[in-house]
Amino acid sequence: MRVVAELPRPDCKITIFSMNGKYIIKFEKGSFEQTYKLAEMDLLDGLDGVFQLLDEEFIATVVARFDQMLGDFTGAWKRHEV
Repeated sequence: MRVVAELPRPDCKITIFSMNGKYIIKFEKGSFEQTYKLAEMDLLDGLDGVFQLLDEEFIATVVARFDQMLGDFTGAWKRHEV
């Protein structure tokens, strides 16, 4: 797996990998991550097609999901702490 791009952002880290004919888009925020996989052949513009998918609306939903993930984890932690 090789890194083909990194997109610095204040709200999350975005890394794009290429591996076995797929682009893997990894979003990281704190200890949480989300990963999306796309077949390279599904994108006519290659890596530029990945960048087109990463519009502000999509990234906003990813960041909101991180907030949901934190809430879910915090709730589980509180239910099971001794």
